[in-house]
Amino acid sequence: MDYRSAGVDVAAGRAFVEQIRPLVQRTQRPEVVGQLGGFAGLCQIPKGYRQPLLVSGTDGVGTKLKIAQTLNRHNTVGIDLVAMCVNDVLTCGAEPLFFLDYIACGRLAPEIMTAVVAGIAQGCEAAGCALLGGETAEMPGFYAEGVYDLAGFCVGVVEQDQVLDGTQVQVGDVVLGLASSGLHSNGFSLVRKIVSDRRLSWQDPPFGNTPLGDLCLEPTRLYVQPIRAALGQGIPIHGMAHITGGGLPENLPRCLGEGRSAELDPQAWPIPPLFHWLGEMGNVSLGELFNTFNMGIGYTVVLPASAVAAAQACFAEWGIESWRIGTVVAGTGEVLGLPAA
Repeated sequence: MDYRSAGVDVAAGRAFVEQIRPLVQRTQRPEVVGQLGGFAGLCQIPKGYRQPLLVSGTDGVGTKLKIAQTLNRHNTVGIDLVAMCVNDVLTCGAEPLFFLDYIACGRLAPEIMTAVVAGIAQGCEAAGCALLGGETAEMPGFYAEGVYDLAGFCVGVVEQDQVLDGTQVQVGDVVLGLASSGLHSNGFSLVRKIVSDRRLSWQDPPFGNTPLGDLCLEPTRLYVQPIRAALGQGIPIHGMAHITGGGLPENLPRCLGEGRSAELDPQAWPIPPLFHWLGEMGNVSLGELFNTFNMGIGYTVVLPASAVAAAQACFAEWGIESWRIGTVVAGTGEVLGLPAA
């Protein structure tokens, strides 16, 4: 009896590391010290920071992974993993610095795991952060064969006097909504229940010509480069929120600070048809949709009205539509104007 007969192939693990080495190397920043394969990753603080603060975040992809595994499409969930972490770290004004991943599976399938890591590397390249290391845990008897789970960890850096913590937000500021790329990585337990209960197929288009599975696996949009570009242009951003689980009602208040609420106009932006379709097929109320999904707004920026035009022009250069969706008002942290659940 040996470890391989128990379900863990150490040799396959070593070969996997060699397969992903060139993917990891493409993400490296000048601050990275050492090579892949050590017990820990090392990274210097970028030059130019006077009082740097490290910012950390962690997240996963949730049950969107079930759809990827059902359809045997593994090349985009790594992008989701990176986006869910770096978009969070970005909200306080930080520059993502490096990323680590944790992959747990029942049996190491090198071709599948390499596709996953290729997506992670692609996301890191797009966000400008280094894939500094990770862990692949082969856990037979815990995970079924063909099943894997992902977790991501991001560390960023921000100047202490430039941290966005809610205190900069003012009554009268505008809430600018940035377009999502689709469902992103939240609400998929409800999506899967609708598909299962209605006996729908991931291969059938719900509308148009794109199969439902393709719509659902569209990767989460990365907002790092457009936001960093706006900050670099001196656009006065007072607050930012990543619209994830719980939608606008749960996430937008997290950036407003004490004594402030947001009044939104749900008619101010076009809600993508996929969300309406999910509501119709699942008999889900509009209020419940807003409390579950991003409804077409993946990220919000709070800023003075005088800066809106410059911000929208900057985001347009990065191919991201944005809309003036609301205003900051005095209050106790509510989001007003949306349909009730």
